[in-house]
Formats: sequence, structure tokens, C-alpha cells
Amino acid sequence: MTYLELLILAVSLTFDTFAVSVGGGISLPDIKLSKKAQIVAFFGFFQGAYLFAGWFIGGKFANIISEWDHWVAFAILTYLGGKMFLGAFSKQQQEEHLPDFLSWKKLFFFATATSIDAVAVGASLALLEIDTTAISITTLFTVIATAAASWLGLQGGRKLGDRVGKKAEMWGGVVLIVIGMKILIEHAITFG
Repeated sequence: MTYLELLILAVSLTFDTFAVSVGGGISLPDIKLSKKAQIVAFFGFFQGAYLFAGWFIGGKFANIISEWDHWVAFAILTYLGGKMFLGAFSKQQQEEHLPDFLSWKKLFFFATATSIDAVAVGASLALLEIDTTAISITTLFTVIATAAASWLGLQGGRKLGDRVGKKAEMWGGVVLIVIGMKILIEHAITFG
């Protein structure tokens, strides 16, 4: 594969992260730039690490991963999206119901759900006998592209959240559930 093809591959892995970041940005309060940078770095790191791990593991577990990755992503996103959706109708004050991106544990689940497909992509690159230099460059492309997508999603979601008002968290939850369903549908179409 050429470096251009690897760059395109890296960018294609960022779409779910972008969509989830829009959902997170909708429900986030006004946070410091340093916190946004931490969230962005978290998503970038996980996407790159999972891609590299998939390549490192290689084809040994590719069949197992591809059989279950969509179900894991769907379950995590639906669970977290459902909690966000129901939280929007909670009688607790909005300050007491923290958005998911402010919890490291929940952020870990979001980063995992949006990055798990990178493991299968990495494994497929190993099957194509991509060398260490190429996978290192691809991992770097992936980290940068994912961080950029997350940043753009957070910024866009925040602006949308200001307009939506009190039910912003509900819309963020809906976005997550839709992404989970999209992952299942894409898998059914691809491997149907």
C-alpha cells in the first residue's frame, strides 16, 4: 500500500470518533481548553494504539475480532447513549448529572467503542505484510487524524449544544445509539 492509501485508511477510521465527539460536545458544559486537549489526546491515543496492537497481533485473532467487534461497539454505545438519553429527563439538576466525557471511565468506553475496529484493520494490514515503518507512519497518521476529528466534533457539538438547550444530553444519547446501530448495519451489509 502507498502512503497516500495508508493516510486515507487512517482518516476513514476517524468517522465514528467524530460522530461520538459531536454527541459528547453537545452535552459538555463549557470546559477548559486543557480538558478538551485531554479528551482529544485520549481518542487519538486509543485509535492509534488499537491499530498498532491489531497489526502486532496479526492475523492470529483477526477472525475472532471481526466476528464480535460490531457487537461490542454496539453494546457499549447503546448502553452509554441510553444513559445519556434517560439522564436528560432526570429530575436532578443538570450540574449533578455529569456528561460522559468528564468521567475517565466512561471516556475509556467511548474510546474503546470507536477504536475497536482499528484492531481488525491493523490485523488486516499485518496480513498484507505491511512493514514496521509503514505501520508506524500509519499509526501516526491515525493518531493525528483521530485527534483532529475529535476536536472538530467537540467544537461543533458544543455550538450545537448551546442552541439545543436543556435537552442537549438527550440528543447526544440519540447520536451514540444511532452510531451503534450503524456499526451493526454496516457489518451485516459487509459480511451478510
